[in-house]
Amino acid sequence: MTLTDTNSPLSADQARRVQQALVDLNDAQRQWLSGYLAGLGAQSAGDSPRGDSPSSSVAATALTVLYGSQTGNAEAVAELAAERARAKGFDVTLTSMAEAGKKTLKAAERLLVVVSTQGDGDPPDPALEFHELMMGRKAPKLTGTRFAVLGLGDASYEHFCQTGKEFDARLTELGGERLRDRADCDVDYEEQAEAWIDEVLASLAGDLKGAPLDSAALATTAAAKEGAQAQPSYSKKHPFMAEVLTRQPLNGRGSDKQTLHFELSLEDSGLDYLPGDAVGVVPQNDPAHVDELIAMLNLDAESPLDEGRVLRDALLTDFEVTTLTRPFLKQWAQWSQAPELQRLLGEEARDELREWLHGRQLIDVAEQFPVEGIDAAQFVAALRKLPPRLYSIASSQAAAADEVHLTVAVVRYETHGRARNGVTTTYLADRVEPGDRIPIYIDHNKQFKLPDDDEAPLIMIGPGTGVAPFRAFLQEREERGSGGDNWLFFGDRHFRSDFLYQAEWLKWRQQGLLTRLDVAFSRDQADKVYVQDRLREQAETLYAWLEAGAYVYVCGDAEFMAPDVHQALLDVIREQGGHGEAGADDYLRQLQQEKRYQRDIY
Repeated sequence: MTLTDTNSPLSADQARRVQQALVDLNDAQRQWLSGYLAGLGAQSAGDSPRGDSPSSSVAATALTVLYGSQTGNAEAVAELAAERARAKGFDVTLTSMAEAGKKTLKAAERLLVVVSTQGDGDPPDPALEFHELMMGRKAPKLTGTRFAVLGLGDASYEHFCQTGKEFDARLTELGGERLRDRADCDVDYEEQAEAWIDEVLASLAGDLKGAPLDSAALATTAAAKEGAQAQPSYSKKHPFMAEVLTRQPLNGRGSDKQTLHFELSLEDSGLDYLPGDAVGVVPQNDPAHVDELIAMLNLDAESPLDEGRVLRDALLTDFEVTTLTRPFLKQWAQWSQAPELQRLLGEEARDELREWLHGRQLIDVAEQFPVEGIDAAQFVAALRKLPPRLYSIASSQAAAADEVHLTVAVVRYETHGRARNGVTTTYLADRVEPGDRIPIYIDHNKQFKLPDDDEAPLIMIGPGTGVAPFRAFLQEREERGSGGDNWLFFGDRHFRSDFLYQAEWLKWRQQGLLTRLDVAFSRDQADKVYVQDRLREQAETLYAWLEAGAYVYVCGDAEFMAPDVHQALLDVIREQGGHGEAGADDYLRQLQQEKRYQRDIY
């Protein structure tokens, strides 16, 4: 059929103009126009003879999308779910758990929950209060609420997607009806999350009978996709090849650590970032480690895989070959039929397995529980994709135009008689030189941001490489001419060799931008001293800053440092403010709700 067919409702002149317009459009633009016209047609079909709007003739179908996010991944998935639901005709309410309460739940006839797990089983910081409500006696009955839960996590942790599991179970206990089984997503979550969204919305399709198609949402979504295609859009799947401008050691002579400062070019990328964001580095595995693993498995490095790949290349760039996950162990136990490994995977041996896993990697399992007869395709099918590693950005784009800076602590250690290397840190340290290009993208973190008020005081707590974002914070405040006070707590092992960015902190201290600087070098005296000890030493002044409206930022180790700092803050608030245990907890939680206590921990 053509525009000039005899059955066409267009005049000859209209057909000519439309045909000319179509010739000038590219494929993406024609696709957008097709969706837009389909939306208009659906809207027209829903119009009443009196010319009433679709919303007045048919009540929209309400859907609540609720998210709890630490770094922004769960929020991004929730936003995608809301976008797709609106395009199908749902009246969507998108809400952060930080803003949600009883009313949110009681009003939700249809509820989608997207939540990440922080560390090894904890809710994300913005979801703490809502999680407490849900798990407590004050949670409302949800009879008649239909729900679905998607959890984000890391399968290398014992309590993988624990928060999602808890919400899923609790919603059922409260009377909710599950729309579909919960989805637990590993670090490579995008495809699984999109499939979950589509399946959940398909299960709700019957609720949309007679509801109008949201043509405005369709047009907005299509236009956004067209805009994304028109502009370079770099992401985890399509990273930008950034030139390495500088690789500079930060530790002094005699240090037992290796910390490097990298400066990467963003020229012509169109990428932008804010202090508090991270860079995702798409790494490569160590060739020597890959070769050792292939030899141990008696596989041919040139074994063909799909899409024209061979085994060695795939293991270098596509798959995780170090970190152990429970799904991999279960598959290996099935292949090996090793009684000891099967016993360790039993529920009664969880504590023993956790201890056994410490310091072990995939190659140790292959060595201790040998498997005969698996081929290359079977082996890679048991692996998860090689995830990018995130590094807090150590620069302000206002101060370092067309650049992004990273602070990288190189990981090297020995366990169980074998040398271990951090996948990304040794890739950067050993196999990347200035002038090389590495694949990166920007990972935006809405939960770790400077206040809009340039006069607000900041308390920044960042031992080791956790200090990286605070270099970006001070660069940004310097560029803005901010008048707010800034207080940095920094810690590491030795003053002489491990005072990262020492010259810059002292320059800012002398200039008055850095109001206070407290340091803790743990190995410079008989008794170890850490940043949490400095917090307690400065308790009176610290509490006065909090009372004056200071924002508190913590960056670094999630396993030990962050809990110790959190406890130190509670102790300071309790002692200096005359609060009890519950009162100090409420005080700190209120700071979190006001976004005056933010953490970027890993």
